[in-house]
Amino acid sequence: MSITHSRNVQTSLHWGAYQVEVRGDRIVAAHPFAGDPDPSPIGRSIPGVVHHDCRVAQPMVRKGWLERGPGHHRGGRGTEPFIPVSWDEALDLVAGELRRVREAFGNSAIFGGSYGWASAGRFHHSQSQLHRFLNQLGGYVRSVNTYSFAAGEVIVPHVFGYGWAAIRGGATSWPVIARHTKLMVSFGGLPLKNTQVSAGGLGKHAARGWLERCKENGVEFVNVSPLKDDAADFLEAEWLAPHPNTDTALMLGLAHTLLKEGLHDQPFLDKYCTGFEAFRAYLTGERDGQPKDPEWAAALCGIPANTIGKLARRMAATRTLITASWSLQRADHGEQPYWMAAVLAAMLGQIGLPGGGIGYGYGSTGSIGNPVKAVGGMALPQGANPVKPFIPVARITDMLLNPGEPFDYNGQRLRYPDIRLVYWCGGNPFHHHQDLNRLVEAWQRPETVIVHEPWWNPQARHADIVLPATTSLERNDIGWQAADPIVFAMAQAIPPVGAARNDYDIFSGLADRLGFKDGFTEGRLENDWLQHLYDSFRGQFLSQGIELPPFDAFWRAGHITLPTEGEEKVLLAQFREDPVAHPLPTPSGRIEIFSETIAGFGYDDCPGHPAWIEPAEWLGGEEAGRFPLHLISNQPTTRLHSQHDPGTVSVANKVQGREPLLIHPATAAARGIEDGTVVRLYNDRGTCLAGARVTESVSPNVVVLATGAWFDPTAPGGLERHGNPNVLTLDKGTSRLAQGPISQTALVEVQAFEEELPDVQAFTTPELVDREAGT
Repeated sequence: MSITHSRNVQTSLHWGAYQVEVRGDRIVAAHPFAGDPDPSPIGRSIPGVVHHDCRVAQPMVRKGWLERGPGHHRGGRGTEPFIPVSWDEALDLVAGELRRVREAFGNSAIFGGSYGWASAGRFHHSQSQLHRFLNQLGGYVRSVNTYSFAAGEVIVPHVFGYGWAAIRGGATSWPVIARHTKLMVSFGGLPLKNTQVSAGGLGKHAARGWLERCKENGVEFVNVSPLKDDAADFLEAEWLAPHPNTDTALMLGLAHTLLKEGLHDQPFLDKYCTGFEAFRAYLTGERDGQPKDPEWAAALCGIPANTIGKLARRMAATRTLITASWSLQRADHGEQPYWMAAVLAAMLGQIGLPGGGIGYGYGSTGSIGNPVKAVGGMALPQGANPVKPFIPVARITDMLLNPGEPFDYNGQRLRYPDIRLVYWCGGNPFHHHQDLNRLVEAWQRPETVIVHEPWWNPQARHADIVLPATTSLERNDIGWQAADPIVFAMAQAIPPVGAARNDYDIFSGLADRLGFKDGFTEGRLENDWLQHLYDSFRGQFLSQGIELPPFDAFWRAGHITLPTEGEEKVLLAQFREDPVAHPLPTPSGRIEIFSETIAGFGYDDCPGHPAWIEPAEWLGGEEAGRFPLHLISNQPTTRLHSQHDPGTVSVANKVQGREPLLIHPATAAARGIEDGTVVRLYNDRGTCLAGARVTESVSPNVVVLATGAWFDPTAPGGLERHGNPNVLTLDKGTSRLAQGPISQTALVEVQAFEEELPDVQAFTTPELVDREAGT
């Protein structure tokens, strides 16, 4: 009897660091990093996902594309079988197609936005690898902003001048909040489930510990959200549940109370802000005859007027930090609550004070507020992209359906390019995009779709050429992100599963065929690149008098801890201390309550100051008569977006194999729905199934279906069996300013599903055809 000994190999993922236990060529367990005080359970899915039956075993080509060529039989994407081919044939096909499209239509016919989190490694970052490759090919159409916070990325620089990254990175640190904040009013809550993850990974999940410290120090919390669970029970937060998408109206009611009762800080507004008088005319109703008082706000948001008034007085009486989650701006006119939160904080006069002011993204990811000094960076150089056309990230369907049509974006009048080839690497638009049935239609338009993917997820199923990619456990890499002090050596744990190759090797092979391998690789293999990136990173620290160990010592040790902890920040403290010496990079040098720039754009859906603008769909609108429930599609607890959906942790949370739908007891009872019932959600855009989970943690007339269940329609445009909410969400931009996604603006109806339940097919492989046998 042979005994196979196990060994442990360290890795880093977006939800934390783990020691994976390996026996032979298989991962059998994943143990959290010993230094992590609050590790994520998502890591338990690692062994089953890496070795899942839905791994792509070898290069695959869609049958209709291979037999008829590019542009023919495009309607078969997502339904046709695939033919296995060799790596040489697959690479020849991809290289030939890139060459054909570039020569016939130019590089502006290639879309390489390739949005997605991919893996946590600094070298094998899929999007960086793709962009480096396409830039050396001559460029590509790119996308800008993110599905996470697109509206915030665009509006915040107009208000504060600084780019979104600077505002995120400069967020007031948790220890400052714990010492100085007395009241934390959180629009969109502070959901701990979201702090499991952070782009690039986390060695230490610290958010829970900091919130516990805040509570111990007497900080009081107000959770402004339709979901009670958006604040941890131990915080004992007051729960205010406005109707979804009405936060701006609630904030205006708070602001009106401050102004009417003389609780606003006029000296702060005069010294540090511009445009308050124009906003005041709107707030008081001088301009339109409608004061935005608590009674007006209550009629829109559902929070009683006296509650609004009491909260405003409470905020003015103590050191208050206003926070806005990322989800808040993923709604129609999502720029407005972010802008209005800044104005509300300015009226309180506490911006730039320790523990006061404004903060964006607390509870949206595990990195916001960490007391870590940002020193240096580590990234694969991508080179310059000579192609000028781009799209806002969430306008991909519009681009594919409407080539040549004009659109507005942040003061620019642009046109959608005519895309003939889509190249995607490290992402899944059939998870994060809205109105998936519309995307499926648009996805048939390009002549060729090429995808790198480890699994037969919906993105792979809707491709023409699928190149099997390794996971981060099947290659060497370095794990690190700026908000965490630990750098991890991500040693390869197992050989590539099946015929999988890493993205770098795939692109090296393509670059060789296209004549620029030396430029792409710079003569380096994987380990050479890791040492090069680390040495560059080490040099950045050396320039500041900090010596890190050499690469070999770092790799042997498995991880190093940087001397970057303990950095305490207060957002905009220098500006408050001396606005003349440290003006904001806005046109006025001050906080822009009214923006002449935005007003000059002339957008009717984003005026020159924050305002209440009725959403396209909401509980107070006309559509609520037909679809009386507001759908919240938040981030899941058991996975990162759609990553590891086939894993044991995600699957164990499902109800009869489907994503759970949170529904209030009164809402459920009115429809004859009991806990565990499979239900049908529907509106004019689509229909999906889910498993009811009846709970009082959700407001009446609100239902919650987390994102990330792998898209599993019975047929194009048909019933989605698995519980993907994006068959129901609305695909339009937040406004002409940011054009961000509005996934939180959607009305639906729900009913018990009484027909025979269809089997979920999400984690199966598509039909494969043997070319020689013809079957």
